[in-house]
Amino acid sequence: MTEKIEKILMRVEKPGRYIGGEINSVMKNPKDVDIRFAFCFPDTYEIGMSHLGIKILYSLINERDDAWCERVFAPWSDMEKEMRENNIPLFSLESGDSIKDFDIIGFTLQYELCYTNILNMLDLAGLPVRSKDRDNLSPLVIAGGPCVCNAEPIADFIDVFQLGEGEVIMPEFLDLYKEYKAKGASKAEFLRAAAQIQGIYIPSLYDIEYNEDNTIKSITAKDGAPEKVIKAVVSDLDKVYYPDKFVVPLIEVVHDRVAHEIFRGCIRGCRFCQAGFIYRPVREKNPDTINEQCKVLCRNTGYDEVSLISLSSSDYSQIKKLLIDMVDWTNEDNVNIALPSLRADNFDAELVEKLAGVRKSGLTFAAEAGTQRLRDVINKNVTDEDVLSSARDAFKGGWTAVKLYFMLGLPTETDEDLQGIIDLSQNVVEEYFKNPDRIKGKFVSVNSAVSTFVPKPFTPFQWEPQLSKEEIERSKEYLINNLESKKVSLKFHDTETSFLEAVFARGDRRLADVIEYAWSNGSTFDSWHEKLENSTWAEAFDHCGIDPAFYANRRRNYDEIFPWDHMDVGIDKEFLIRENKKAHEGKPTAHCRIACAGCGANKLNKGDCDGRH
Repeated sequence: MTEKIEKILMRVEKPGRYIGGEINSVMKNPKDVDIRFAFCFPDTYEIGMSHLGIKILYSLINERDDAWCERVFAPWSDMEKEMRENNIPLFSLESGDSIKDFDIIGFTLQYELCYTNILNMLDLAGLPVRSKDRDNLSPLVIAGGPCVCNAEPIADFIDVFQLGEGEVIMPEFLDLYKEYKAKGASKAEFLRAAAQIQGIYIPSLYDIEYNEDNTIKSITAKDGAPEKVIKAVVSDLDKVYYPDKFVVPLIEVVHDRVAHEIFRGCIRGCRFCQAGFIYRPVREKNPDTINEQCKVLCRNTGYDEVSLISLSSSDYSQIKKLLIDMVDWTNEDNVNIALPSLRADNFDAELVEKLAGVRKSGLTFAAEAGTQRLRDVINKNVTDEDVLSSARDAFKGGWTAVKLYFMLGLPTETDEDLQGIIDLSQNVVEEYFKNPDRIKGKFVSVNSAVSTFVPKPFTPFQWEPQLSKEEIERSKEYLINNLESKKVSLKFHDTETSFLEAVFARGDRRLADVIEYAWSNGSTFDSWHEKLENSTWAEAFDHCGIDPAFYANRRRNYDEIFPWDHMDVGIDKEFLIRENKKAHEGKPTAHCRIACAGCGANKLNKGDCDGRH
């Protein structure tokens, strides 16, 4: 760290965000490597250090003798002010060097409302924010993560996108970069070559034409780029790289524990859930591999909690065997096992028994909708009795806190469905008091988190509109006014945030001007309620002559060309249309282990789409 940086740290709120030097961080000599890689997370240290993807790719790149990956997080407003006033460019935590001098600057795109932070970080680094204004091969600005499935709103700012799983793409990409850097190739030459790697999307190699009604007329690849960019996938999770240590943060972060992914993909097919489709096909990791990797990670980091993560942890086919094996050493080491993303229809008394010796954390169940009719519409194959039975088993097992997830504004929703959210939450409370063995002196806590439906690409609901902001606020008022139980708390997601998310989730390249205008007028950290400037965004849309409702609140036709139609994540559009039609008929679809619905994801993994051991 430079002396200049040290001088400003005492004037910022959390200096621990910026000092580096954590246990297991990687230090190298810049002279000994061919590639310096700045891994940028466009949010605060506390958010970024909780993300599993950055932990995996940080270690993967640093395993190479020819590369050094260093971490960079978005500085909070107080730190940004000090950096700009003292002419300190954006720097990495490991070396304290300006990232402007690195070979590759890589962003992870976890959320649409991080886009202004990306521009701000590039500007803080002293770089032009537009790709066309950065002529040299170095630094090359790349991005990966779930938002790449529709990267069009920020396509003008990024040189290279990686579609799919970084463990597969990154090694080949770095090898190519090293080769082209060594021979002094131009940026254009490298981009044309990189476009041939599966999962690599070069936005400058695609021309977009629009119709008079502002829908897309055509997407045309050029200079040898593929017509469709095909997602890269890991075939075998047991053989793919996984780190044996994580960097241990110096300050408290959001998820301060070992996180371990037990499988990828999802069998369920909930029609609103983008992750459930874009992470297909389903691939499980062997329980013996998971157990050993968790043990090593806990002992190499000192963490006393391990979270077994996936999109639906209780769908892991050997969850009970895994827990039995893990409890042997977690009890001995006093390590807690957390199981997020549990489903109410397969959380049973036996699973509670397996967790009996484990320190109790809160349990979360995603009911998503308040009535069975609406759950059939969204293909959430969970009944009221599933939720109540799961709560009953949990309360008998000693749990006293349950969190329920719901959504409002789902397609075909009525007030009866809203009332169902209230009724189901209150019925869970009643289940607690029916338990004769409940812990005396302790009271139940049911927290119902209610988010707003956001239509996302590559889901059966990608054609659906989001409710207007006025309609969303009316639904929230209905829930607040009709809730009776003091044991139930309602927590809502911010309406304006959900609206912007919907705009950028289904947006096109014309939104780049909006993003740049909002950023240049002070918008950053838009996912933080206290930082979101609604008036600035309204001004940005108005200045650029763009109606945001065109993206958020408009129903699409089945034959419309989407901004993301040149991306192939494995899910066939014809399948999504069938599922959308079934939703409006109120017909559910059985999950993948009951019957194949023909989504198409198996073509990405040699015909296999259920990698159970």
